[in-house]
Amino acid sequence: MLVIGLTGGIATGKSTASKAFRAQGVSVIDADAIAHELMEPGQVSHRLVVEHFGTQVLGEDKRTIDRAQLGRLIFNDAKQRQVLNRCTHPYIRRRILWRVFQCYLRGHAICVVDVPLLFEAGLDRMCARTLVVSCTDKQQIARLMERNGLSRPEADARVAAQMPMAEKLRRATRVLDNSVSIAELNAQVRTVLQDWTPSALRTFGALLAPAGILVSLPFVRTSTLGFGTFCACAAWIAATLVGL
Repeated sequence: MLVIGLTGGIATGKSTASKAFRAQGVSVIDADAIAHELMEPGQVSHRLVVEHFGTQVLGEDKRTIDRAQLGRLIFNDAKQRQVLNRCTHPYIRRRILWRVFQCYLRGHAICVVDVPLLFEAGLDRMCARTLVVSCTDKQQIARLMERNGLSRPEADARVAAQMPMAEKLRRATRVLDNSVSIAELNAQVRTVLQDWTPSALRTFGALLAPAGILVSLPFVRTSTLGFGTFCACAAWIAATLVGL
């Protein structure tokens, strides 16, 4: 199974690209949705955030976290952002990995991991290939101001707080240009799938490879065939993970 990391800058259209992949029947793992789940009462990240930031981050019901208030507390404070990341990122990473594994067990040829901070959080290391959604600077600021109701200085500050788009583009396997129409963006997504989707044989082989490792493991030291089977299956899994 090929794991593709999808990211972009704020308001560049990553969610639109994510919808385009879903429309093509691709499983998309949404890191933002997982982060919301982990902030629900009773979840470990919820408990850690309240323990550190106190009840000032809770909403009127005194249970749910007011994400807008939390955002205001951390936006201009790098140390507080680091604390929040420690409260959330390890648990988001574990849940993403579990859902990737579930896609693998279901025999999916591809899954897309939609992560706003893909490179910043180091989650690109678990992806064979990465896609960055981009648009012009003017479009990004205009979309952000309209979507979030921000002034121009506020929008500029939000963009400046992120990893520079030039760095994301440099690290991407491929770029999706969202300065065009939605129809053209959808066409780019279809091209990616045509170019990158593994064959049915490779997907099926990747499913059988772990079973081959388990069967051959007792014979690795005593049989040349067992050792060869083990190595072949391990190589197949490795090749699948790096997208070969």
